[in-house]
Amino acid sequence: MPDALAGERVDRAVALLTGWTRSEVQGLVDAGAVRVDGRQVAKSHRLEADDVIEVLAEPAAPGRPQPDASVPVAVRHEDADVVVVAKPAGLVVHPGAGHPDGTLVNGLLARYPEMAGVGDPARPGIVHRLDRDTSGLLVIARSAPAYEALVAMLAAHDVERRYDALVWGTPSSARGVIDAPIGRSVRRPTRMAVREGGRSARTAYEVMASYREPEVARLECRLETGRTHQIRVHLQAIGHPVVGDAAYGGSRAALALDRPFLHAGGLAFAHPVTGAPVQVEEDLTADLADVLAGLGP
Repeated sequence: MPDALAGERVDRAVALLTGWTRSEVQGLVDAGAVRVDGRQVAKSHRLEADDVIEVLAEPAAPGRPQPDASVPVAVRHEDADVVVVAKPAGLVVHPGAGHPDGTLVNGLLARYPEMAGVGDPARPGIVHRLDRDTSGLLVIARSAPAYEALVAMLAAHDVERRYDALVWGTPSSARGVIDAPIGRSVRRPTRMAVREGGRSARTAYEVMASYREPEVARLECRLETGRTHQIRVHLQAIGHPVVGDAAYGGSRAALALDRPFLHAGGLAFAHPVTGAPVQVEEDLTADLADVLAGLGP
């Protein structure tokens, strides 16, 4: 168990480590499926630094996501096999712990019911994701052949994904590649970090503009891999956290923003079935465009 969790209730610690909800973990504790040093404990049990936690079961799998026409879906490209959508900030991509419904997947199923049988039944059609508070473009599979091909293309880095980011300070190199493995943070298990033993991760960036009041820079970032929070973690690691990113050191009074300034502005790939080129661009959302407009030279 990470030392940072010493003193925490066992139900909260397991929830932090697994991403399950507190209520899901409490159900496991009540069923005797969570043990500390081999003993059954109450959910209010406080942990000590050298405790060993065993989790002997998982929460029951959630039901298949249901269509929900109230979730807006902004389509930027559509054909029989793929859809490209523009996700707004604040919308979760697919159901999961703490977000059983009201996700992009629920909205997609209302518009494209055939997607229910494509890929993972718990997240049909989804081949890559954006963080909840990141806006921008996602490609979704409508057919099984497209799903298999897109998964392979993403693994082979054959999908170009371009992001706009505003960061604190200006990188010393106008262009660069951040090549550093990413894994779960030991100190904060709900976050990611550059760490030895993590999964390989590469982010290319280019400085597009810099500003003095406050000192920030606009970057274009391109993903060569797709790890959780990759751009945010990599930019923090080189000393230039994303403006507004409270989780990774980017929330500062000099430029208040209630979400990370990170936007998936470009997608380009060969169509997974026909091979035809598909390229989609998405302008900055109004909140991010307003931030840029308010910056000094």
